[in-house]
Amino acid sequence: MQLLRQVTTTKNTPFAEGVRPIGSGAASELTERAPAREVIWQGFGACLNEACIAALDTLPSADAARILDELFSPAEMGLDFCRLPVGANDYALGWYSYDETDGDYALSHFSVGHDRRYVLRFAKEALARNPKMRFFASPWSPPAWMKQSGRYNGGHIRMEKEVLSAYARYLIAYLKAYEKEGVHISVLTPQNEWASDNNYPTCLWTGDEMRVFIADYLGPALRNSGLSCELWLGTINGTGTLGGVGTRYNEYTQTVLDDEAARSYITGVAYQWEGKNALRPSVESYPELSYLQSENECGDGSNSWEYANYVFELMRHYITGGVCGYCYWNPVLPAGGVSTWGWKQNSMITTANGSAHREFEYYIFRHAAGFVRSGARVLSLAGRMSGNAFGFAAEGGERVLVVQNPFPYEKTVSFAGAKACLAPQSVTTLVFGVSS
Repeated sequence: MQLLRQVTTTKNTPFAEGVRPIGSGAASELTERAPAREVIWQGFGACLNEACIAALDTLPSADAARILDELFSPAEMGLDFCRLPVGANDYALGWYSYDETDGDYALSHFSVGHDRRYVLRFAKEALARNPKMRFFASPWSPPAWMKQSGRYNGGHIRMEKEVLSAYARYLIAYLKAYEKEGVHISVLTPQNEWASDNNYPTCLWTGDEMRVFIADYLGPALRNSGLSCELWLGTINGTGTLGGVGTRYNEYTQTVLDDEAARSYITGVAYQWEGKNALRPSVESYPELSYLQSENECGDGSNSWEYANYVFELMRHYITGGVCGYCYWNPVLPAGGVSTWGWKQNSMITTANGSAHREFEYYIFRHAAGFVRSGARVLSLAGRMSGNAFGFAAEGGERVLVVQNPFPYEKTVSFAGAKACLAPQSVTTLVFGVSS
């Protein structure tokens, strides 16, 4: 193979195109080996939150359109497996559900009309640029009247038959309503972060509660709905705010999947935050399932170079660990990234005073998402630099490697008979193939 393309990001120079001259030092070999489990890539994505498109609305229309092109067009970053919130989350502009009428078990007041202004519009903008876009959806909280606390932030769902039945039908109604709007949901995860009890829309579930909900209510309702939507277990965040020790793999994932009835409805598992520690035992125990990284860790709003390199490490952890998709959190936020509950968070792009700035994480994410499309095969790599790399085999046979050089000096790597020189303290995309 030959090195066909090299793109490099350093702290001072983002996304620089060009092959670097090879130095005189010995090369660290990277090799492709047979994978223990084949993974076909389903896509990179981001969560299409209200605050994100509201931030774009502060820009001149041509600038906002340009950013949408960059994020979703297959000729650019090409995000193609994006997340949608079911109702309000922590980057909604206010807390809401699709049925605010207390005790409306028949869901006669159900409506997704609220979403037309922001989330549905965002989804349609993405689809207009990439008709092959697929979506997965997650609720952060049921309607407040379905919860023990009677409020969106924190608390448990009421584990009553009438409530669980209504909530399963609520989620099916959401899927059908979005379908009518022209937005097909490919995957539903029944709860964002089962272990989070925070000052934003959240809902706590034990593994046993989720097992019952899936086996007796949501699974049958989805199967009988006539919709072509898969049910994936998640999104699981491990210990979270509940404390405790260990990965919570046994309490959450294994508790649900060990139930034959619940397992029969599940085709994948989605992990985020501390859930990353449960990925390996899940893949080892249930290799037939699909796995997804459902939310990139968000930082503190400073959008530092150091955190961008941590994002690379997160991507490598999940991609080499067996996931078929990776989802960034907020693609666009106002500078500082302050949520409605006061937490500052990073984003790919920040806006201020009518202009936009592409942050380090935009470039780090584009190093992978901009070169890899759904249908690619995830590579299993070996060699001295494999701990700093992940890669894909594109459908045309090209190999795309994304490599971090953490050292303050150049590093030469070799792959399939070709060499590449990595800039000091950089993240680099290398495309190998047969020259035409």
